[in-house]
Amino acid sequence: MYRLSRLLFAASFLAILAFTPHSASAVVAKAAVRATRRPRVRGVPTFADPTQGDIATFDDPVVRQAAIAGLGHFNGSVVAVDPNTGRILSIVNQKLAFSSGFIPCSTIKPVIAVAALEESVVTRDTMIKVAPRLYLNLVEALAHSNNAFFEELGRRMGFETVSHYARLLGLGELAGYNLPEEQPGAFPSEPPRNGGVARMSSFGEGIQITPLQLAALVSTLANGGTIYYLQYPRSEGEIAGFQPRIKRRLDIESLLPDVRDGMLAAVLYGTARLSYLDDEQALGKTGTCSDSASRVGWFVSYADQVHPKIVIAVLMRGHGRVVTGSMAAQIAGRIYRRLGGENYFVDKSGAKSNLSANTAAAR
Repeated sequence: MYRLSRLLFAASFLAILAFTPHSASAVVAKAAVRATRRPRVRGVPTFADPTQGDIATFDDPVVRQAAIAGLGHFNGSVVAVDPNTGRILSIVNQKLAFSSGFIPCSTIKPVIAVAALEESVVTRDTMIKVAPRLYLNLVEALAHSNNAFFEELGRRMGFETVSHYARLLGLGELAGYNLPEEQPGAFPSEPPRNGGVARMSSFGEGIQITPLQLAALVSTLANGGTIYYLQYPRSEGEIAGFQPRIKRRLDIESLLPDVRDGMLAAVLYGTARLSYLDDEQALGKTGTCSDSASRVGWFVSYADQVHPKIVIAVLMRGHGRVVTGSMAAQIAGRIYRRLGGENYFVDKSGAKSNLSANTAAAR
């Protein structure tokens, strides 16, 4: 009915053209054509000023400037964390980071991998059929973010087991300590109606995760199993008196090499290859999907591999096709390059890690 009324409106305008002067006819004709078009969909924008409203006086200035430069004008957020202490180094777009959370998309897959390894549902060499005449192991499935592989892991473990490990790794609870703005995200109490535990294990269906939770999760993978409360010092006194606070320790170190290799493969030749630097790589996991409001793109990573110094979680939102996990990975690559150029990865003795040397050379 709405479409019909638009067409009738356009037809009435066109009927007037015969009695309208030529200069006015062009204006009326354009109005008629516009009337037949569908109304513009308004929603979450792809581009915005991500720094608007931020209070960042006590952020690490080098990290913050690198994050701002990497994110550019995309509507998104960057959370940077020290994985060895839980200290938040910078939050760009604090309003978005402190929101109620978003679907994690494929960034849920490292959680599923840890759970499946611990439950002996899969080993590094287990081959699972993902398509006719195509089998993948865990490393390749993480590298290419294969949905069928992780859906099968979810089905084999079941909802209760997947939920247990997801909550153990911090989903559905506050990641921070004394962060009044933070929200806990959400974790379902029963399998989601859309796809059940399988889709929950591949896309994070039914889960809401915040950039803070994702950064805390990957900090745990980076440091070997310690979940730190995230702390955000906002005064000189808080910075001077900062002390790490441990939430809990997980005995998962023996499981992590396989997960890390998959996250490294994602950067070297998989879904996160746009974050590629040279030789020494950050490890990461992409995620791309949509929620009820917009497209969502994630990339979460850490560097360097041997002595992790920083975890970076990138979130993008909007309706443009550019909003993908691959683009979020490219943003992280820009951040790492800038940090390398600023000698961020130089230790106190003055020695450079491979990551620092290579990113400096790549500038």
